[in-house]
Amino acid sequence: MSSTFVAILMGSDSDLPVMQATISVLKTFGIEHEVRVRSAHRTPDAAKAYVKDAEERGCKVFICAAGLAAHLAGAVAGMTTRPVIGVPIDNGPLQGHDALLSTVMMPGGIPVATVAIGKAGAKNAGYLAAQILGVADQSIAEKVKAERAANVIALLAKDEAMQAKLT
Repeated sequence: MSSTFVAILMGSDSDLPVMQATISVLKTFGIEHEVRVRSAHRTPDAAKAYVKDAEERGCKVFICAAGLAAHLAGAVAGMTTRPVIGVPIDNGPLQGHDALLSTVMMPGGIPVATVAIGKAGAKNAGYLAAQILGVADQSIAEKVKAERAANVIALLAKDEAMQAKLT
């Protein structure tokens, strides 16, 4: 593994189907990553040990996914000064709204960049991590720019095709 990587932490292995979107984005940009299950409530000591070890090995961004009480991102943010991105998982009786509030409502000085609930948020967490890394790594920044440009071309092509069908 390279010395720079993104750590993806999930409160439960049941979060993996959602977090596959993050993994896919990181792979698209060639960003090294690790995926671990650590719970703020059930394995706090293991979570802390992993965060410290990951920092020492070169982790630059932590992405934390959790549902319900969703304290994982906040707990990790309290352990590190590296950027932390929280992904609220859309499960439970409130379909992720509780997780969103638990993730976004952090005290001043302990920020968590929080993305949307569910798979869209998981995808954006990957993109946000790439943009953060791209500040110091021009090759990642160029890959993000190229993907954005390709998205513009694809959307305009879809519009042209739709316009042709409408006339």
